[in-house]
Amino acid sequence: MRVVVLGGYGNFGARICRGLAGDAGIELVIAGRNEARAVAFATTLAKSVHAVSLDAGALDFTQRLSVLKPDLVIHTAGPFQGQGYDAARAIAECGAHYIDLADGRRFVCDFSDALDAPFKAAGRTAFSGVSTLPTLSAAVVDDLRDRFAELSSIEICIAPGQQAPRGKATLAAVLSYCGETIQVWQGGRWMPHIGWSNPTRILFAQLPSRRGAVCDVPDLELFPQRYPGVNNVMFRAALEVELTQRVFALIAWARRRRLLPRASLLAPLLHHTGTWLDRFGSGLGGMVIRLDGLSLQRQPLHLEWHLTVDNNYGPEVPCMAAILLAQRLARGDTFPPGAQTSPGSLLLHEFEPEFARWGIQTEVIEGVG
Repeated sequence: MRVVVLGGYGNFGARICRGLAGDAGIELVIAGRNEARAVAFATTLAKSVHAVSLDAGALDFTQRLSVLKPDLVIHTAGPFQGQGYDAARAIAECGAHYIDLADGRRFVCDFSDALDAPFKAAGRTAFSGVSTLPTLSAAVVDDLRDRFAELSSIEICIAPGQQAPRGKATLAAVLSYCGETIQVWQGGRWMPHIGWSNPTRILFAQLPSRRGAVCDVPDLELFPQRYPGVNNVMFRAALEVELTQRVFALIAWARRRRLLPRASLLAPLLHHTGTWLDRFGSGLGGMVIRLDGLSLQRQPLHLEWHLTVDNNYGPEVPCMAAILLAQRLARGDTFPPGAQTSPGSLLLHEFEPEFARWGIQTEVIEGVG
């Protein structure tokens, strides 16, 4: 199976390429706007890996992609906030399966309505949001859901290590909703929150507590639909160095008062200055998903799923779902044609080999509020 990875030498694209390069069932093509960088990265992988210059935003993208005759295209070239679906439509026109790592709420949540018809016509499958959120997060909730007679609340928090590698596109993505109004499902109705403001103390199993602030992610909209009866769905991000978290809160304050035209304009500056703070952080990161409701015995039940990742391996986690889905397609696994969001595409146990490869610990704790 020929797999083309758009943004294949980027922060996440490179990790996906490394994960797929040794698969005998995959012919890997690293694609990006800078051909020299693509070629240089390809030489660090297997001899069978190819590299091409390819810009998903160029007018000749469809033509140049069709020449490659891909079976699957993995789109990692973010930020996806504000990005349209032209690249995905071109991929459907070329008759390829599609996977993206999108974290933009509107991009992911509107994906199926916008692209189901062209991918069905092509007889191919397209998945959007194939990353930690909402693929892994949904797999965790699905795995624990059977322990509840009624599930009422889902709270998620991701806590990256300060020293873990980070890309400019990721920073631009998280700044795009800094100081903006985010609709959050609380008490069975939509409530407005301000992105990155008013951080709250979050507890983790294997790392010190941190302050986490509300961020705009697809889960906030997808999970109330996927899990009927849930009254609360919350997502927060908790940065390791508290000064950074306070800077984001300050940016949110300035944006609310229209002192900044767009917070994302600060991405290059913060990406550069962020390395100055690395000495105050570590390579230790984590994730927690808290579920509340009634047990099968109709008693109050609280479950926590914790993930702990060290040695700056945190950025491997958002890449796992794309690697696993690509490998399934290469093995000949079939999925219904059309476009869909990623929850339900993978089961939690399918992530276990990837967790083991990177020394990632997971555990479930019951009854800790």
